[in-house]
Amino acid sequence: MRKILRAAAVLMAVISLNSCFVGKYMCNYALKFTPHGIEDIERTRHKADSLLPGSTAWYDALKAAGTLKDTTIVGYQDARIHACYVPAADPAAAQGTAIVVHGYSDNHFVFLYLVRMYRDEFNYNVLFPDLQYHGYSEGDYSHMGWYDRLDMLKWIEVAHGIFQDDFMVLHGVSMGAATVMMTSGETLPEYVRAFVEDCGYSSVWDQFAANLKQSFHMPPFPILTSASIVCKKRYGWSFKEASCVDQLAKCDRPMLFIHGDADDFVPFSHLQKNFDAKKNGYKDMWVAEGAVHANAFAKHPEEYKRKVAGFLETVRNILEADKYL
Repeated sequence: MRKILRAAAVLMAVISLNSCFVGKYMCNYALKFTPHGIEDIERTRHKADSLLPGSTAWYDALKAAGTLKDTTIVGYQDARIHACYVPAADPAAAQGTAIVVHGYSDNHFVFLYLVRMYRDEFNYNVLFPDLQYHGYSEGDYSHMGWYDRLDMLKWIEVAHGIFQDDFMVLHGVSMGAATVMMTSGETLPEYVRAFVEDCGYSSVWDQFAANLKQSFHMPPFPILTSASIVCKKRYGWSFKEASCVDQLAKCDRPMLFIHGDADDFVPFSHLQKNFDAKKNGYKDMWVAEGAVHANAFAKHPEEYKRKVAGFLETVRNILEADKYL
C-alpha cells in the first residue's frame, strides 16, 4: 500500500509539474500571440478591404484631408493607447457617436466596414480604438476584453469630449464584442445608450476551453486551470473572472446580440448564454444564417445594416417614451 501511495504521489507530482509548464506555455500562446502591433498594420489593411472593398482608400482619403484624426491617451497600467476618430458625414445633423471595437489580434483597421456604416450611412461620429497589445497601442499582452473595459471607460469620456453627443452606442466584434459586454456592467454616463455585440464569447474561460477542445482535442483540466492560475499570478485576473455573463447581469441598457449560426470559433451556443444573462432592460437578438465567425456583415451586409439601424431606432423610441413616464 505504501508503495502504491508513493507511486501515486510521484505520478501526481509529475502531472502537476507538466501541467504547470504547459499552463505557462498556453498563457503565453493565448495572450502574447504574434504578429501584433505596428508591424501588423499592413497585414490588416488588406483584411479591411476584403471585408468591404475600398475601405483603406476611404480611410486614407479622409486622413489626408484631415477629417480622420489620431489621438492617444494613457490607459490602464499606464500604457499609451491609440484611437482614430472621424465626424459624421454631415456633422451638423449627427445622430450620435459610435465606438467601434476590434477583435482578437486585429486593430482599428479591420472593422472599417462598421466605421463606414456608422459614419456614411447612419451619420454618426465614430471613435475606433486599438486595444492594448494591438495596433498602435502599447501593452505587454492581450487583456481579452477584461482590463480593456477599463480603457473603454476612458474612451467613452474622450469621445464625448470630442463630439458632445447625448446618444452613444458601443459596437464590438468577437473580442471587441466581449469588451463591449464587459464594459456594459460598469457604472456608465447617462449618454451611453446602447450596445451591439457581434459574436462575443461568454467568458475567457469558456472561449479558451472551446479552443482547447477544437484545436487540441483536450479537456480544460489540468492545462486551462493551470494557465488561468498563471494569468492570475502574472496579470491579476483569471479566465473565469473575465466573464461577459457576470457583467451582463449588471447591464440595464439596451443591447443587440448578433451571432452567425455557422460560427465554430466562438461557438454559437455562447449567443444564448449571453442573451439569457442580461436580465434587465431592452434586448434583441439576430442570428446571421450561414455566417461563420465575425462574418455576419460580409454574409448579409444589407440585413446587418437594417438590423442595427432598426435596433438604434427602437432605443431612441424607448428613450422618447421614457420622457413622458
